[in-house]
Amino acid sequence: MKTSSIKILLGGIVSIVVAFVFGQDKIAQYIPAVQSKSGTCLGEFYRQQPPYLNRESLQNHTYPLCFDGFNVMYSGVSKTPLWVAEHLYPERLSQKIKREDSFHEELKVSSQHRALLSDYRGSGYDRGHMAPNGDMSTKSSQADSFSLANMVPQAPKNNQQIWRELEEATRAIVTKQKQDVYVVTGPVFNAKKLKTIGNGVLVPTAVYKAIYVPNNKSGTHKGAIGVYYAPNNNSLQVQVISVCKLEELTGINIFTQLSEDAKRDVYQLPLTAQQVKPNQSINYAFWDGESQCAKPVAENDLQALQRKFQPNASNSTLSVANNESTSGNQSSNDVPPQLIQSLLHYVLKYLAG
Repeated sequence: MKTSSIKILLGGIVSIVVAFVFGQDKIAQYIPAVQSKSGTCLGEFYRQQPPYLNRESLQNHTYPLCFDGFNVMYSGVSKTPLWVAEHLYPERLSQKIKREDSFHEELKVSSQHRALLSDYRGSGYDRGHMAPNGDMSTKSSQADSFSLANMVPQAPKNNQQIWRELEEATRAIVTKQKQDVYVVTGPVFNAKKLKTIGNGVLVPTAVYKAIYVPNNKSGTHKGAIGVYYAPNNNSLQVQVISVCKLEELTGINIFTQLSEDAKRDVYQLPLTAQQVKPNQSINYAFWDGESQCAKPVAENDLQALQRKFQPNASNSTLSVANNESTSGNQSSNDVPPQLIQSLLHYVLKYLAG
């Protein structure tokens, strides 16, 4: 038997045995967090500072998830991400891989809060990527991007036309202008009564993509910033608003490290990749003096959130997210977690070899 066949067989046997003995929910707890191309999970955030949920109601049943190439704050209430953060840079986007769809349910999320593939089936909504497949440069990051923890129910024309063009425009800023871009993408739930699909997956009223280009220079201004904001319908509408306006709508401090003045600036963000020209800066548009910016985040609260995105932090995601204590619940027949982790580490190393 060929070595490759042995590896496939061994991997399948181990997966089945471990899943049968421990359950799918427990497996994820023993797999180490994947570090991003920027060095660590925190590298996906500008100055390593994550968006912060200022609105208390948003904090119920949340899951901070570190994936390969992007981070997610997932909500077990909406069964969607609240925000997804990425750091895009020329070297990352220079690698192109063929798209391979692998939509899957997220096992790092407990079953009662998990979006299911069946929720989207026949719903009339697309499984809309927040961190797009086109931003991914490795098979691992591409596979992660197809997690339902990275999806929202998105109107077909919005997803397939408007949102695709905005994703392409964002990548063009990186590739044509050789700029680093920090991106925060997510849904907006701004209605008294929200639609749902499947078993309680909330349908956003709009979707947003906030971008910050630290090294852009336009006249006396430095650092282009703004938000693509599109109603989640088939109207093909989109506008560029300020970060402060988005913070008012969502209750999230999107770029916690930027000043209020900076977040009131709005730049002429391109709506298509064709509008992006090499060696041309993004021009300043206007200053939003009306919107209510998010309140600053206390340093200790921000540090506590950062720790949740440190390597090894996501190993205990399930228990932290649900405020469950695991002490005293381990039966005398349980295999020690260290042994499980060592076994998985050995098998994965062998399979990769």
